[in-house]
Amino acid sequence: MKLRILLRSALVLLVAVLLVAPLACHQESREAVQQYYCPMHPDYHSDKPGDCPICGMRLVPVEKKKQEAPAPAAAVPPESRRAAGGVPGLASVGVTGEGARLAGVQTAFAERRSLTRTSRAAGVVVADETRVRRVQTKISGWVEKLYVSSTGQLVRAGQPLLSLYSPELLASQEEFLRAREAAGRFSQSSLPEVRRGGEDLLTAARRRLELFDVPASTIARLERTGAAQRTVTLTAPVSGYVTGKQIFEGQQVQPGMDLLTVTDLSRVWVEADFFEYESRDLRLGARATVSLPYDPGTRLTGRVAFVYPTVDPATRTLKARLEFPNPGLALKPGMYVDVTPDLGTREAVVIPDSAVIDTGVRQVVFVQKGNSFEPRLVRTGERAGGQVAILSGVAAGERVAVRANFLLDSESRLRAAIQALPSAPAGGGAP
Repeated sequence: MKLRILLRSALVLLVAVLLVAPLACHQESREAVQQYYCPMHPDYHSDKPGDCPICGMRLVPVEKKKQEAPAPAAAVPPESRRAAGGVPGLASVGVTGEGARLAGVQTAFAERRSLTRTSRAAGVVVADETRVRRVQTKISGWVEKLYVSSTGQLVRAGQPLLSLYSPELLASQEEFLRAREAAGRFSQSSLPEVRRGGEDLLTAARRRLELFDVPASTIARLERTGAAQRTVTLTAPVSGYVTGKQIFEGQQVQPGMDLLTVTDLSRVWVEADFFEYESRDLRLGARATVSLPYDPGTRLTGRVAFVYPTVDPATRTLKARLEFPNPGLALKPGMYVDVTPDLGTREAVVIPDSAVIDTGVRQVVFVQKGNSFEPRLVRTGERAGGQVAILSGVAAGERVAVRANFLLDSESRLRAAIQALPSAPAGGGAP
């Protein structure tokens, strides 16, 4: 009886051990298999949640499929152990989908399409130099009457500007009258030489007045009346605005002295400064649009008329001149405007310019290859509208990182530096 009780107790104990042990082993195995890893450093694993000791990023649980076949720390993809793309100091960066999301990595396709180049430059409105006339006198005298009272006044061609008293002009008028009288007497002579001499004398006297810029109307009145005028009135050579006034009534003037400046503003120039790299696309006759900062709705269209042959040493810019008609005087000299020239359209492989890391010595782009990003050296071309043309290094259809690529660059440099170190013995969680 006692033996039967002992056997029954032993059997119950054995059953309990067989039932509890598998559960405990299963729980222990499950807890042991549960691992955490860094999205930016997939080679680092930990059995506890926390932060990555390399970059400080929050560890995430290993997915169930990864738990069944965890990759050993030493099993780094071959492409991650070389300077991919032949970029010295950089290595490929393996990033999972979750890691890319947490790091803010965004990508875009490289596309072959037309890139229309435009540029925006600051321009200044200046007067057309071919439409600027200076009023001067070729003799000395005094300003008896000034018909232009102030700068900025609009005058018409032939309009009186000032009356000038000059003893020399008065003597020239009297000389003309005497020559005309002598020519009249000589015309009655029977000798052709005498008649011709009288005509030549009158012609020379008239020519002298014309060379002194005496208006034709004044000479005609002198012939009609036969009386010399004390003052001679100078008229406006062209229609325009008085942009310079250097005289006053009663002032003495000398030959070659600037009296007034008259500027025709019906057509003006716009001088704009462009960077050196844009100079090769600035061509004569290229269309350009000018917009006014104070009136965005007004847009004027003109053409590049001249590209200056020298670069400003202070600003390292090249000046180009554009010509515009100026109806209604919308463009006033001294005004700042925005100039947008058409620099042409080219076919090229185009990516967002935010994808290019430009160090000043080289341009690097990170190209997505599966779950990794490999650095590529590229040559860039024209830029327009936030896009850049790639001359070499990236093919159409490839994906490039356009955001968080500086984070990829830092990680790539770190990986390249670690790979350059002597091989460490197997073991340990960190790469």
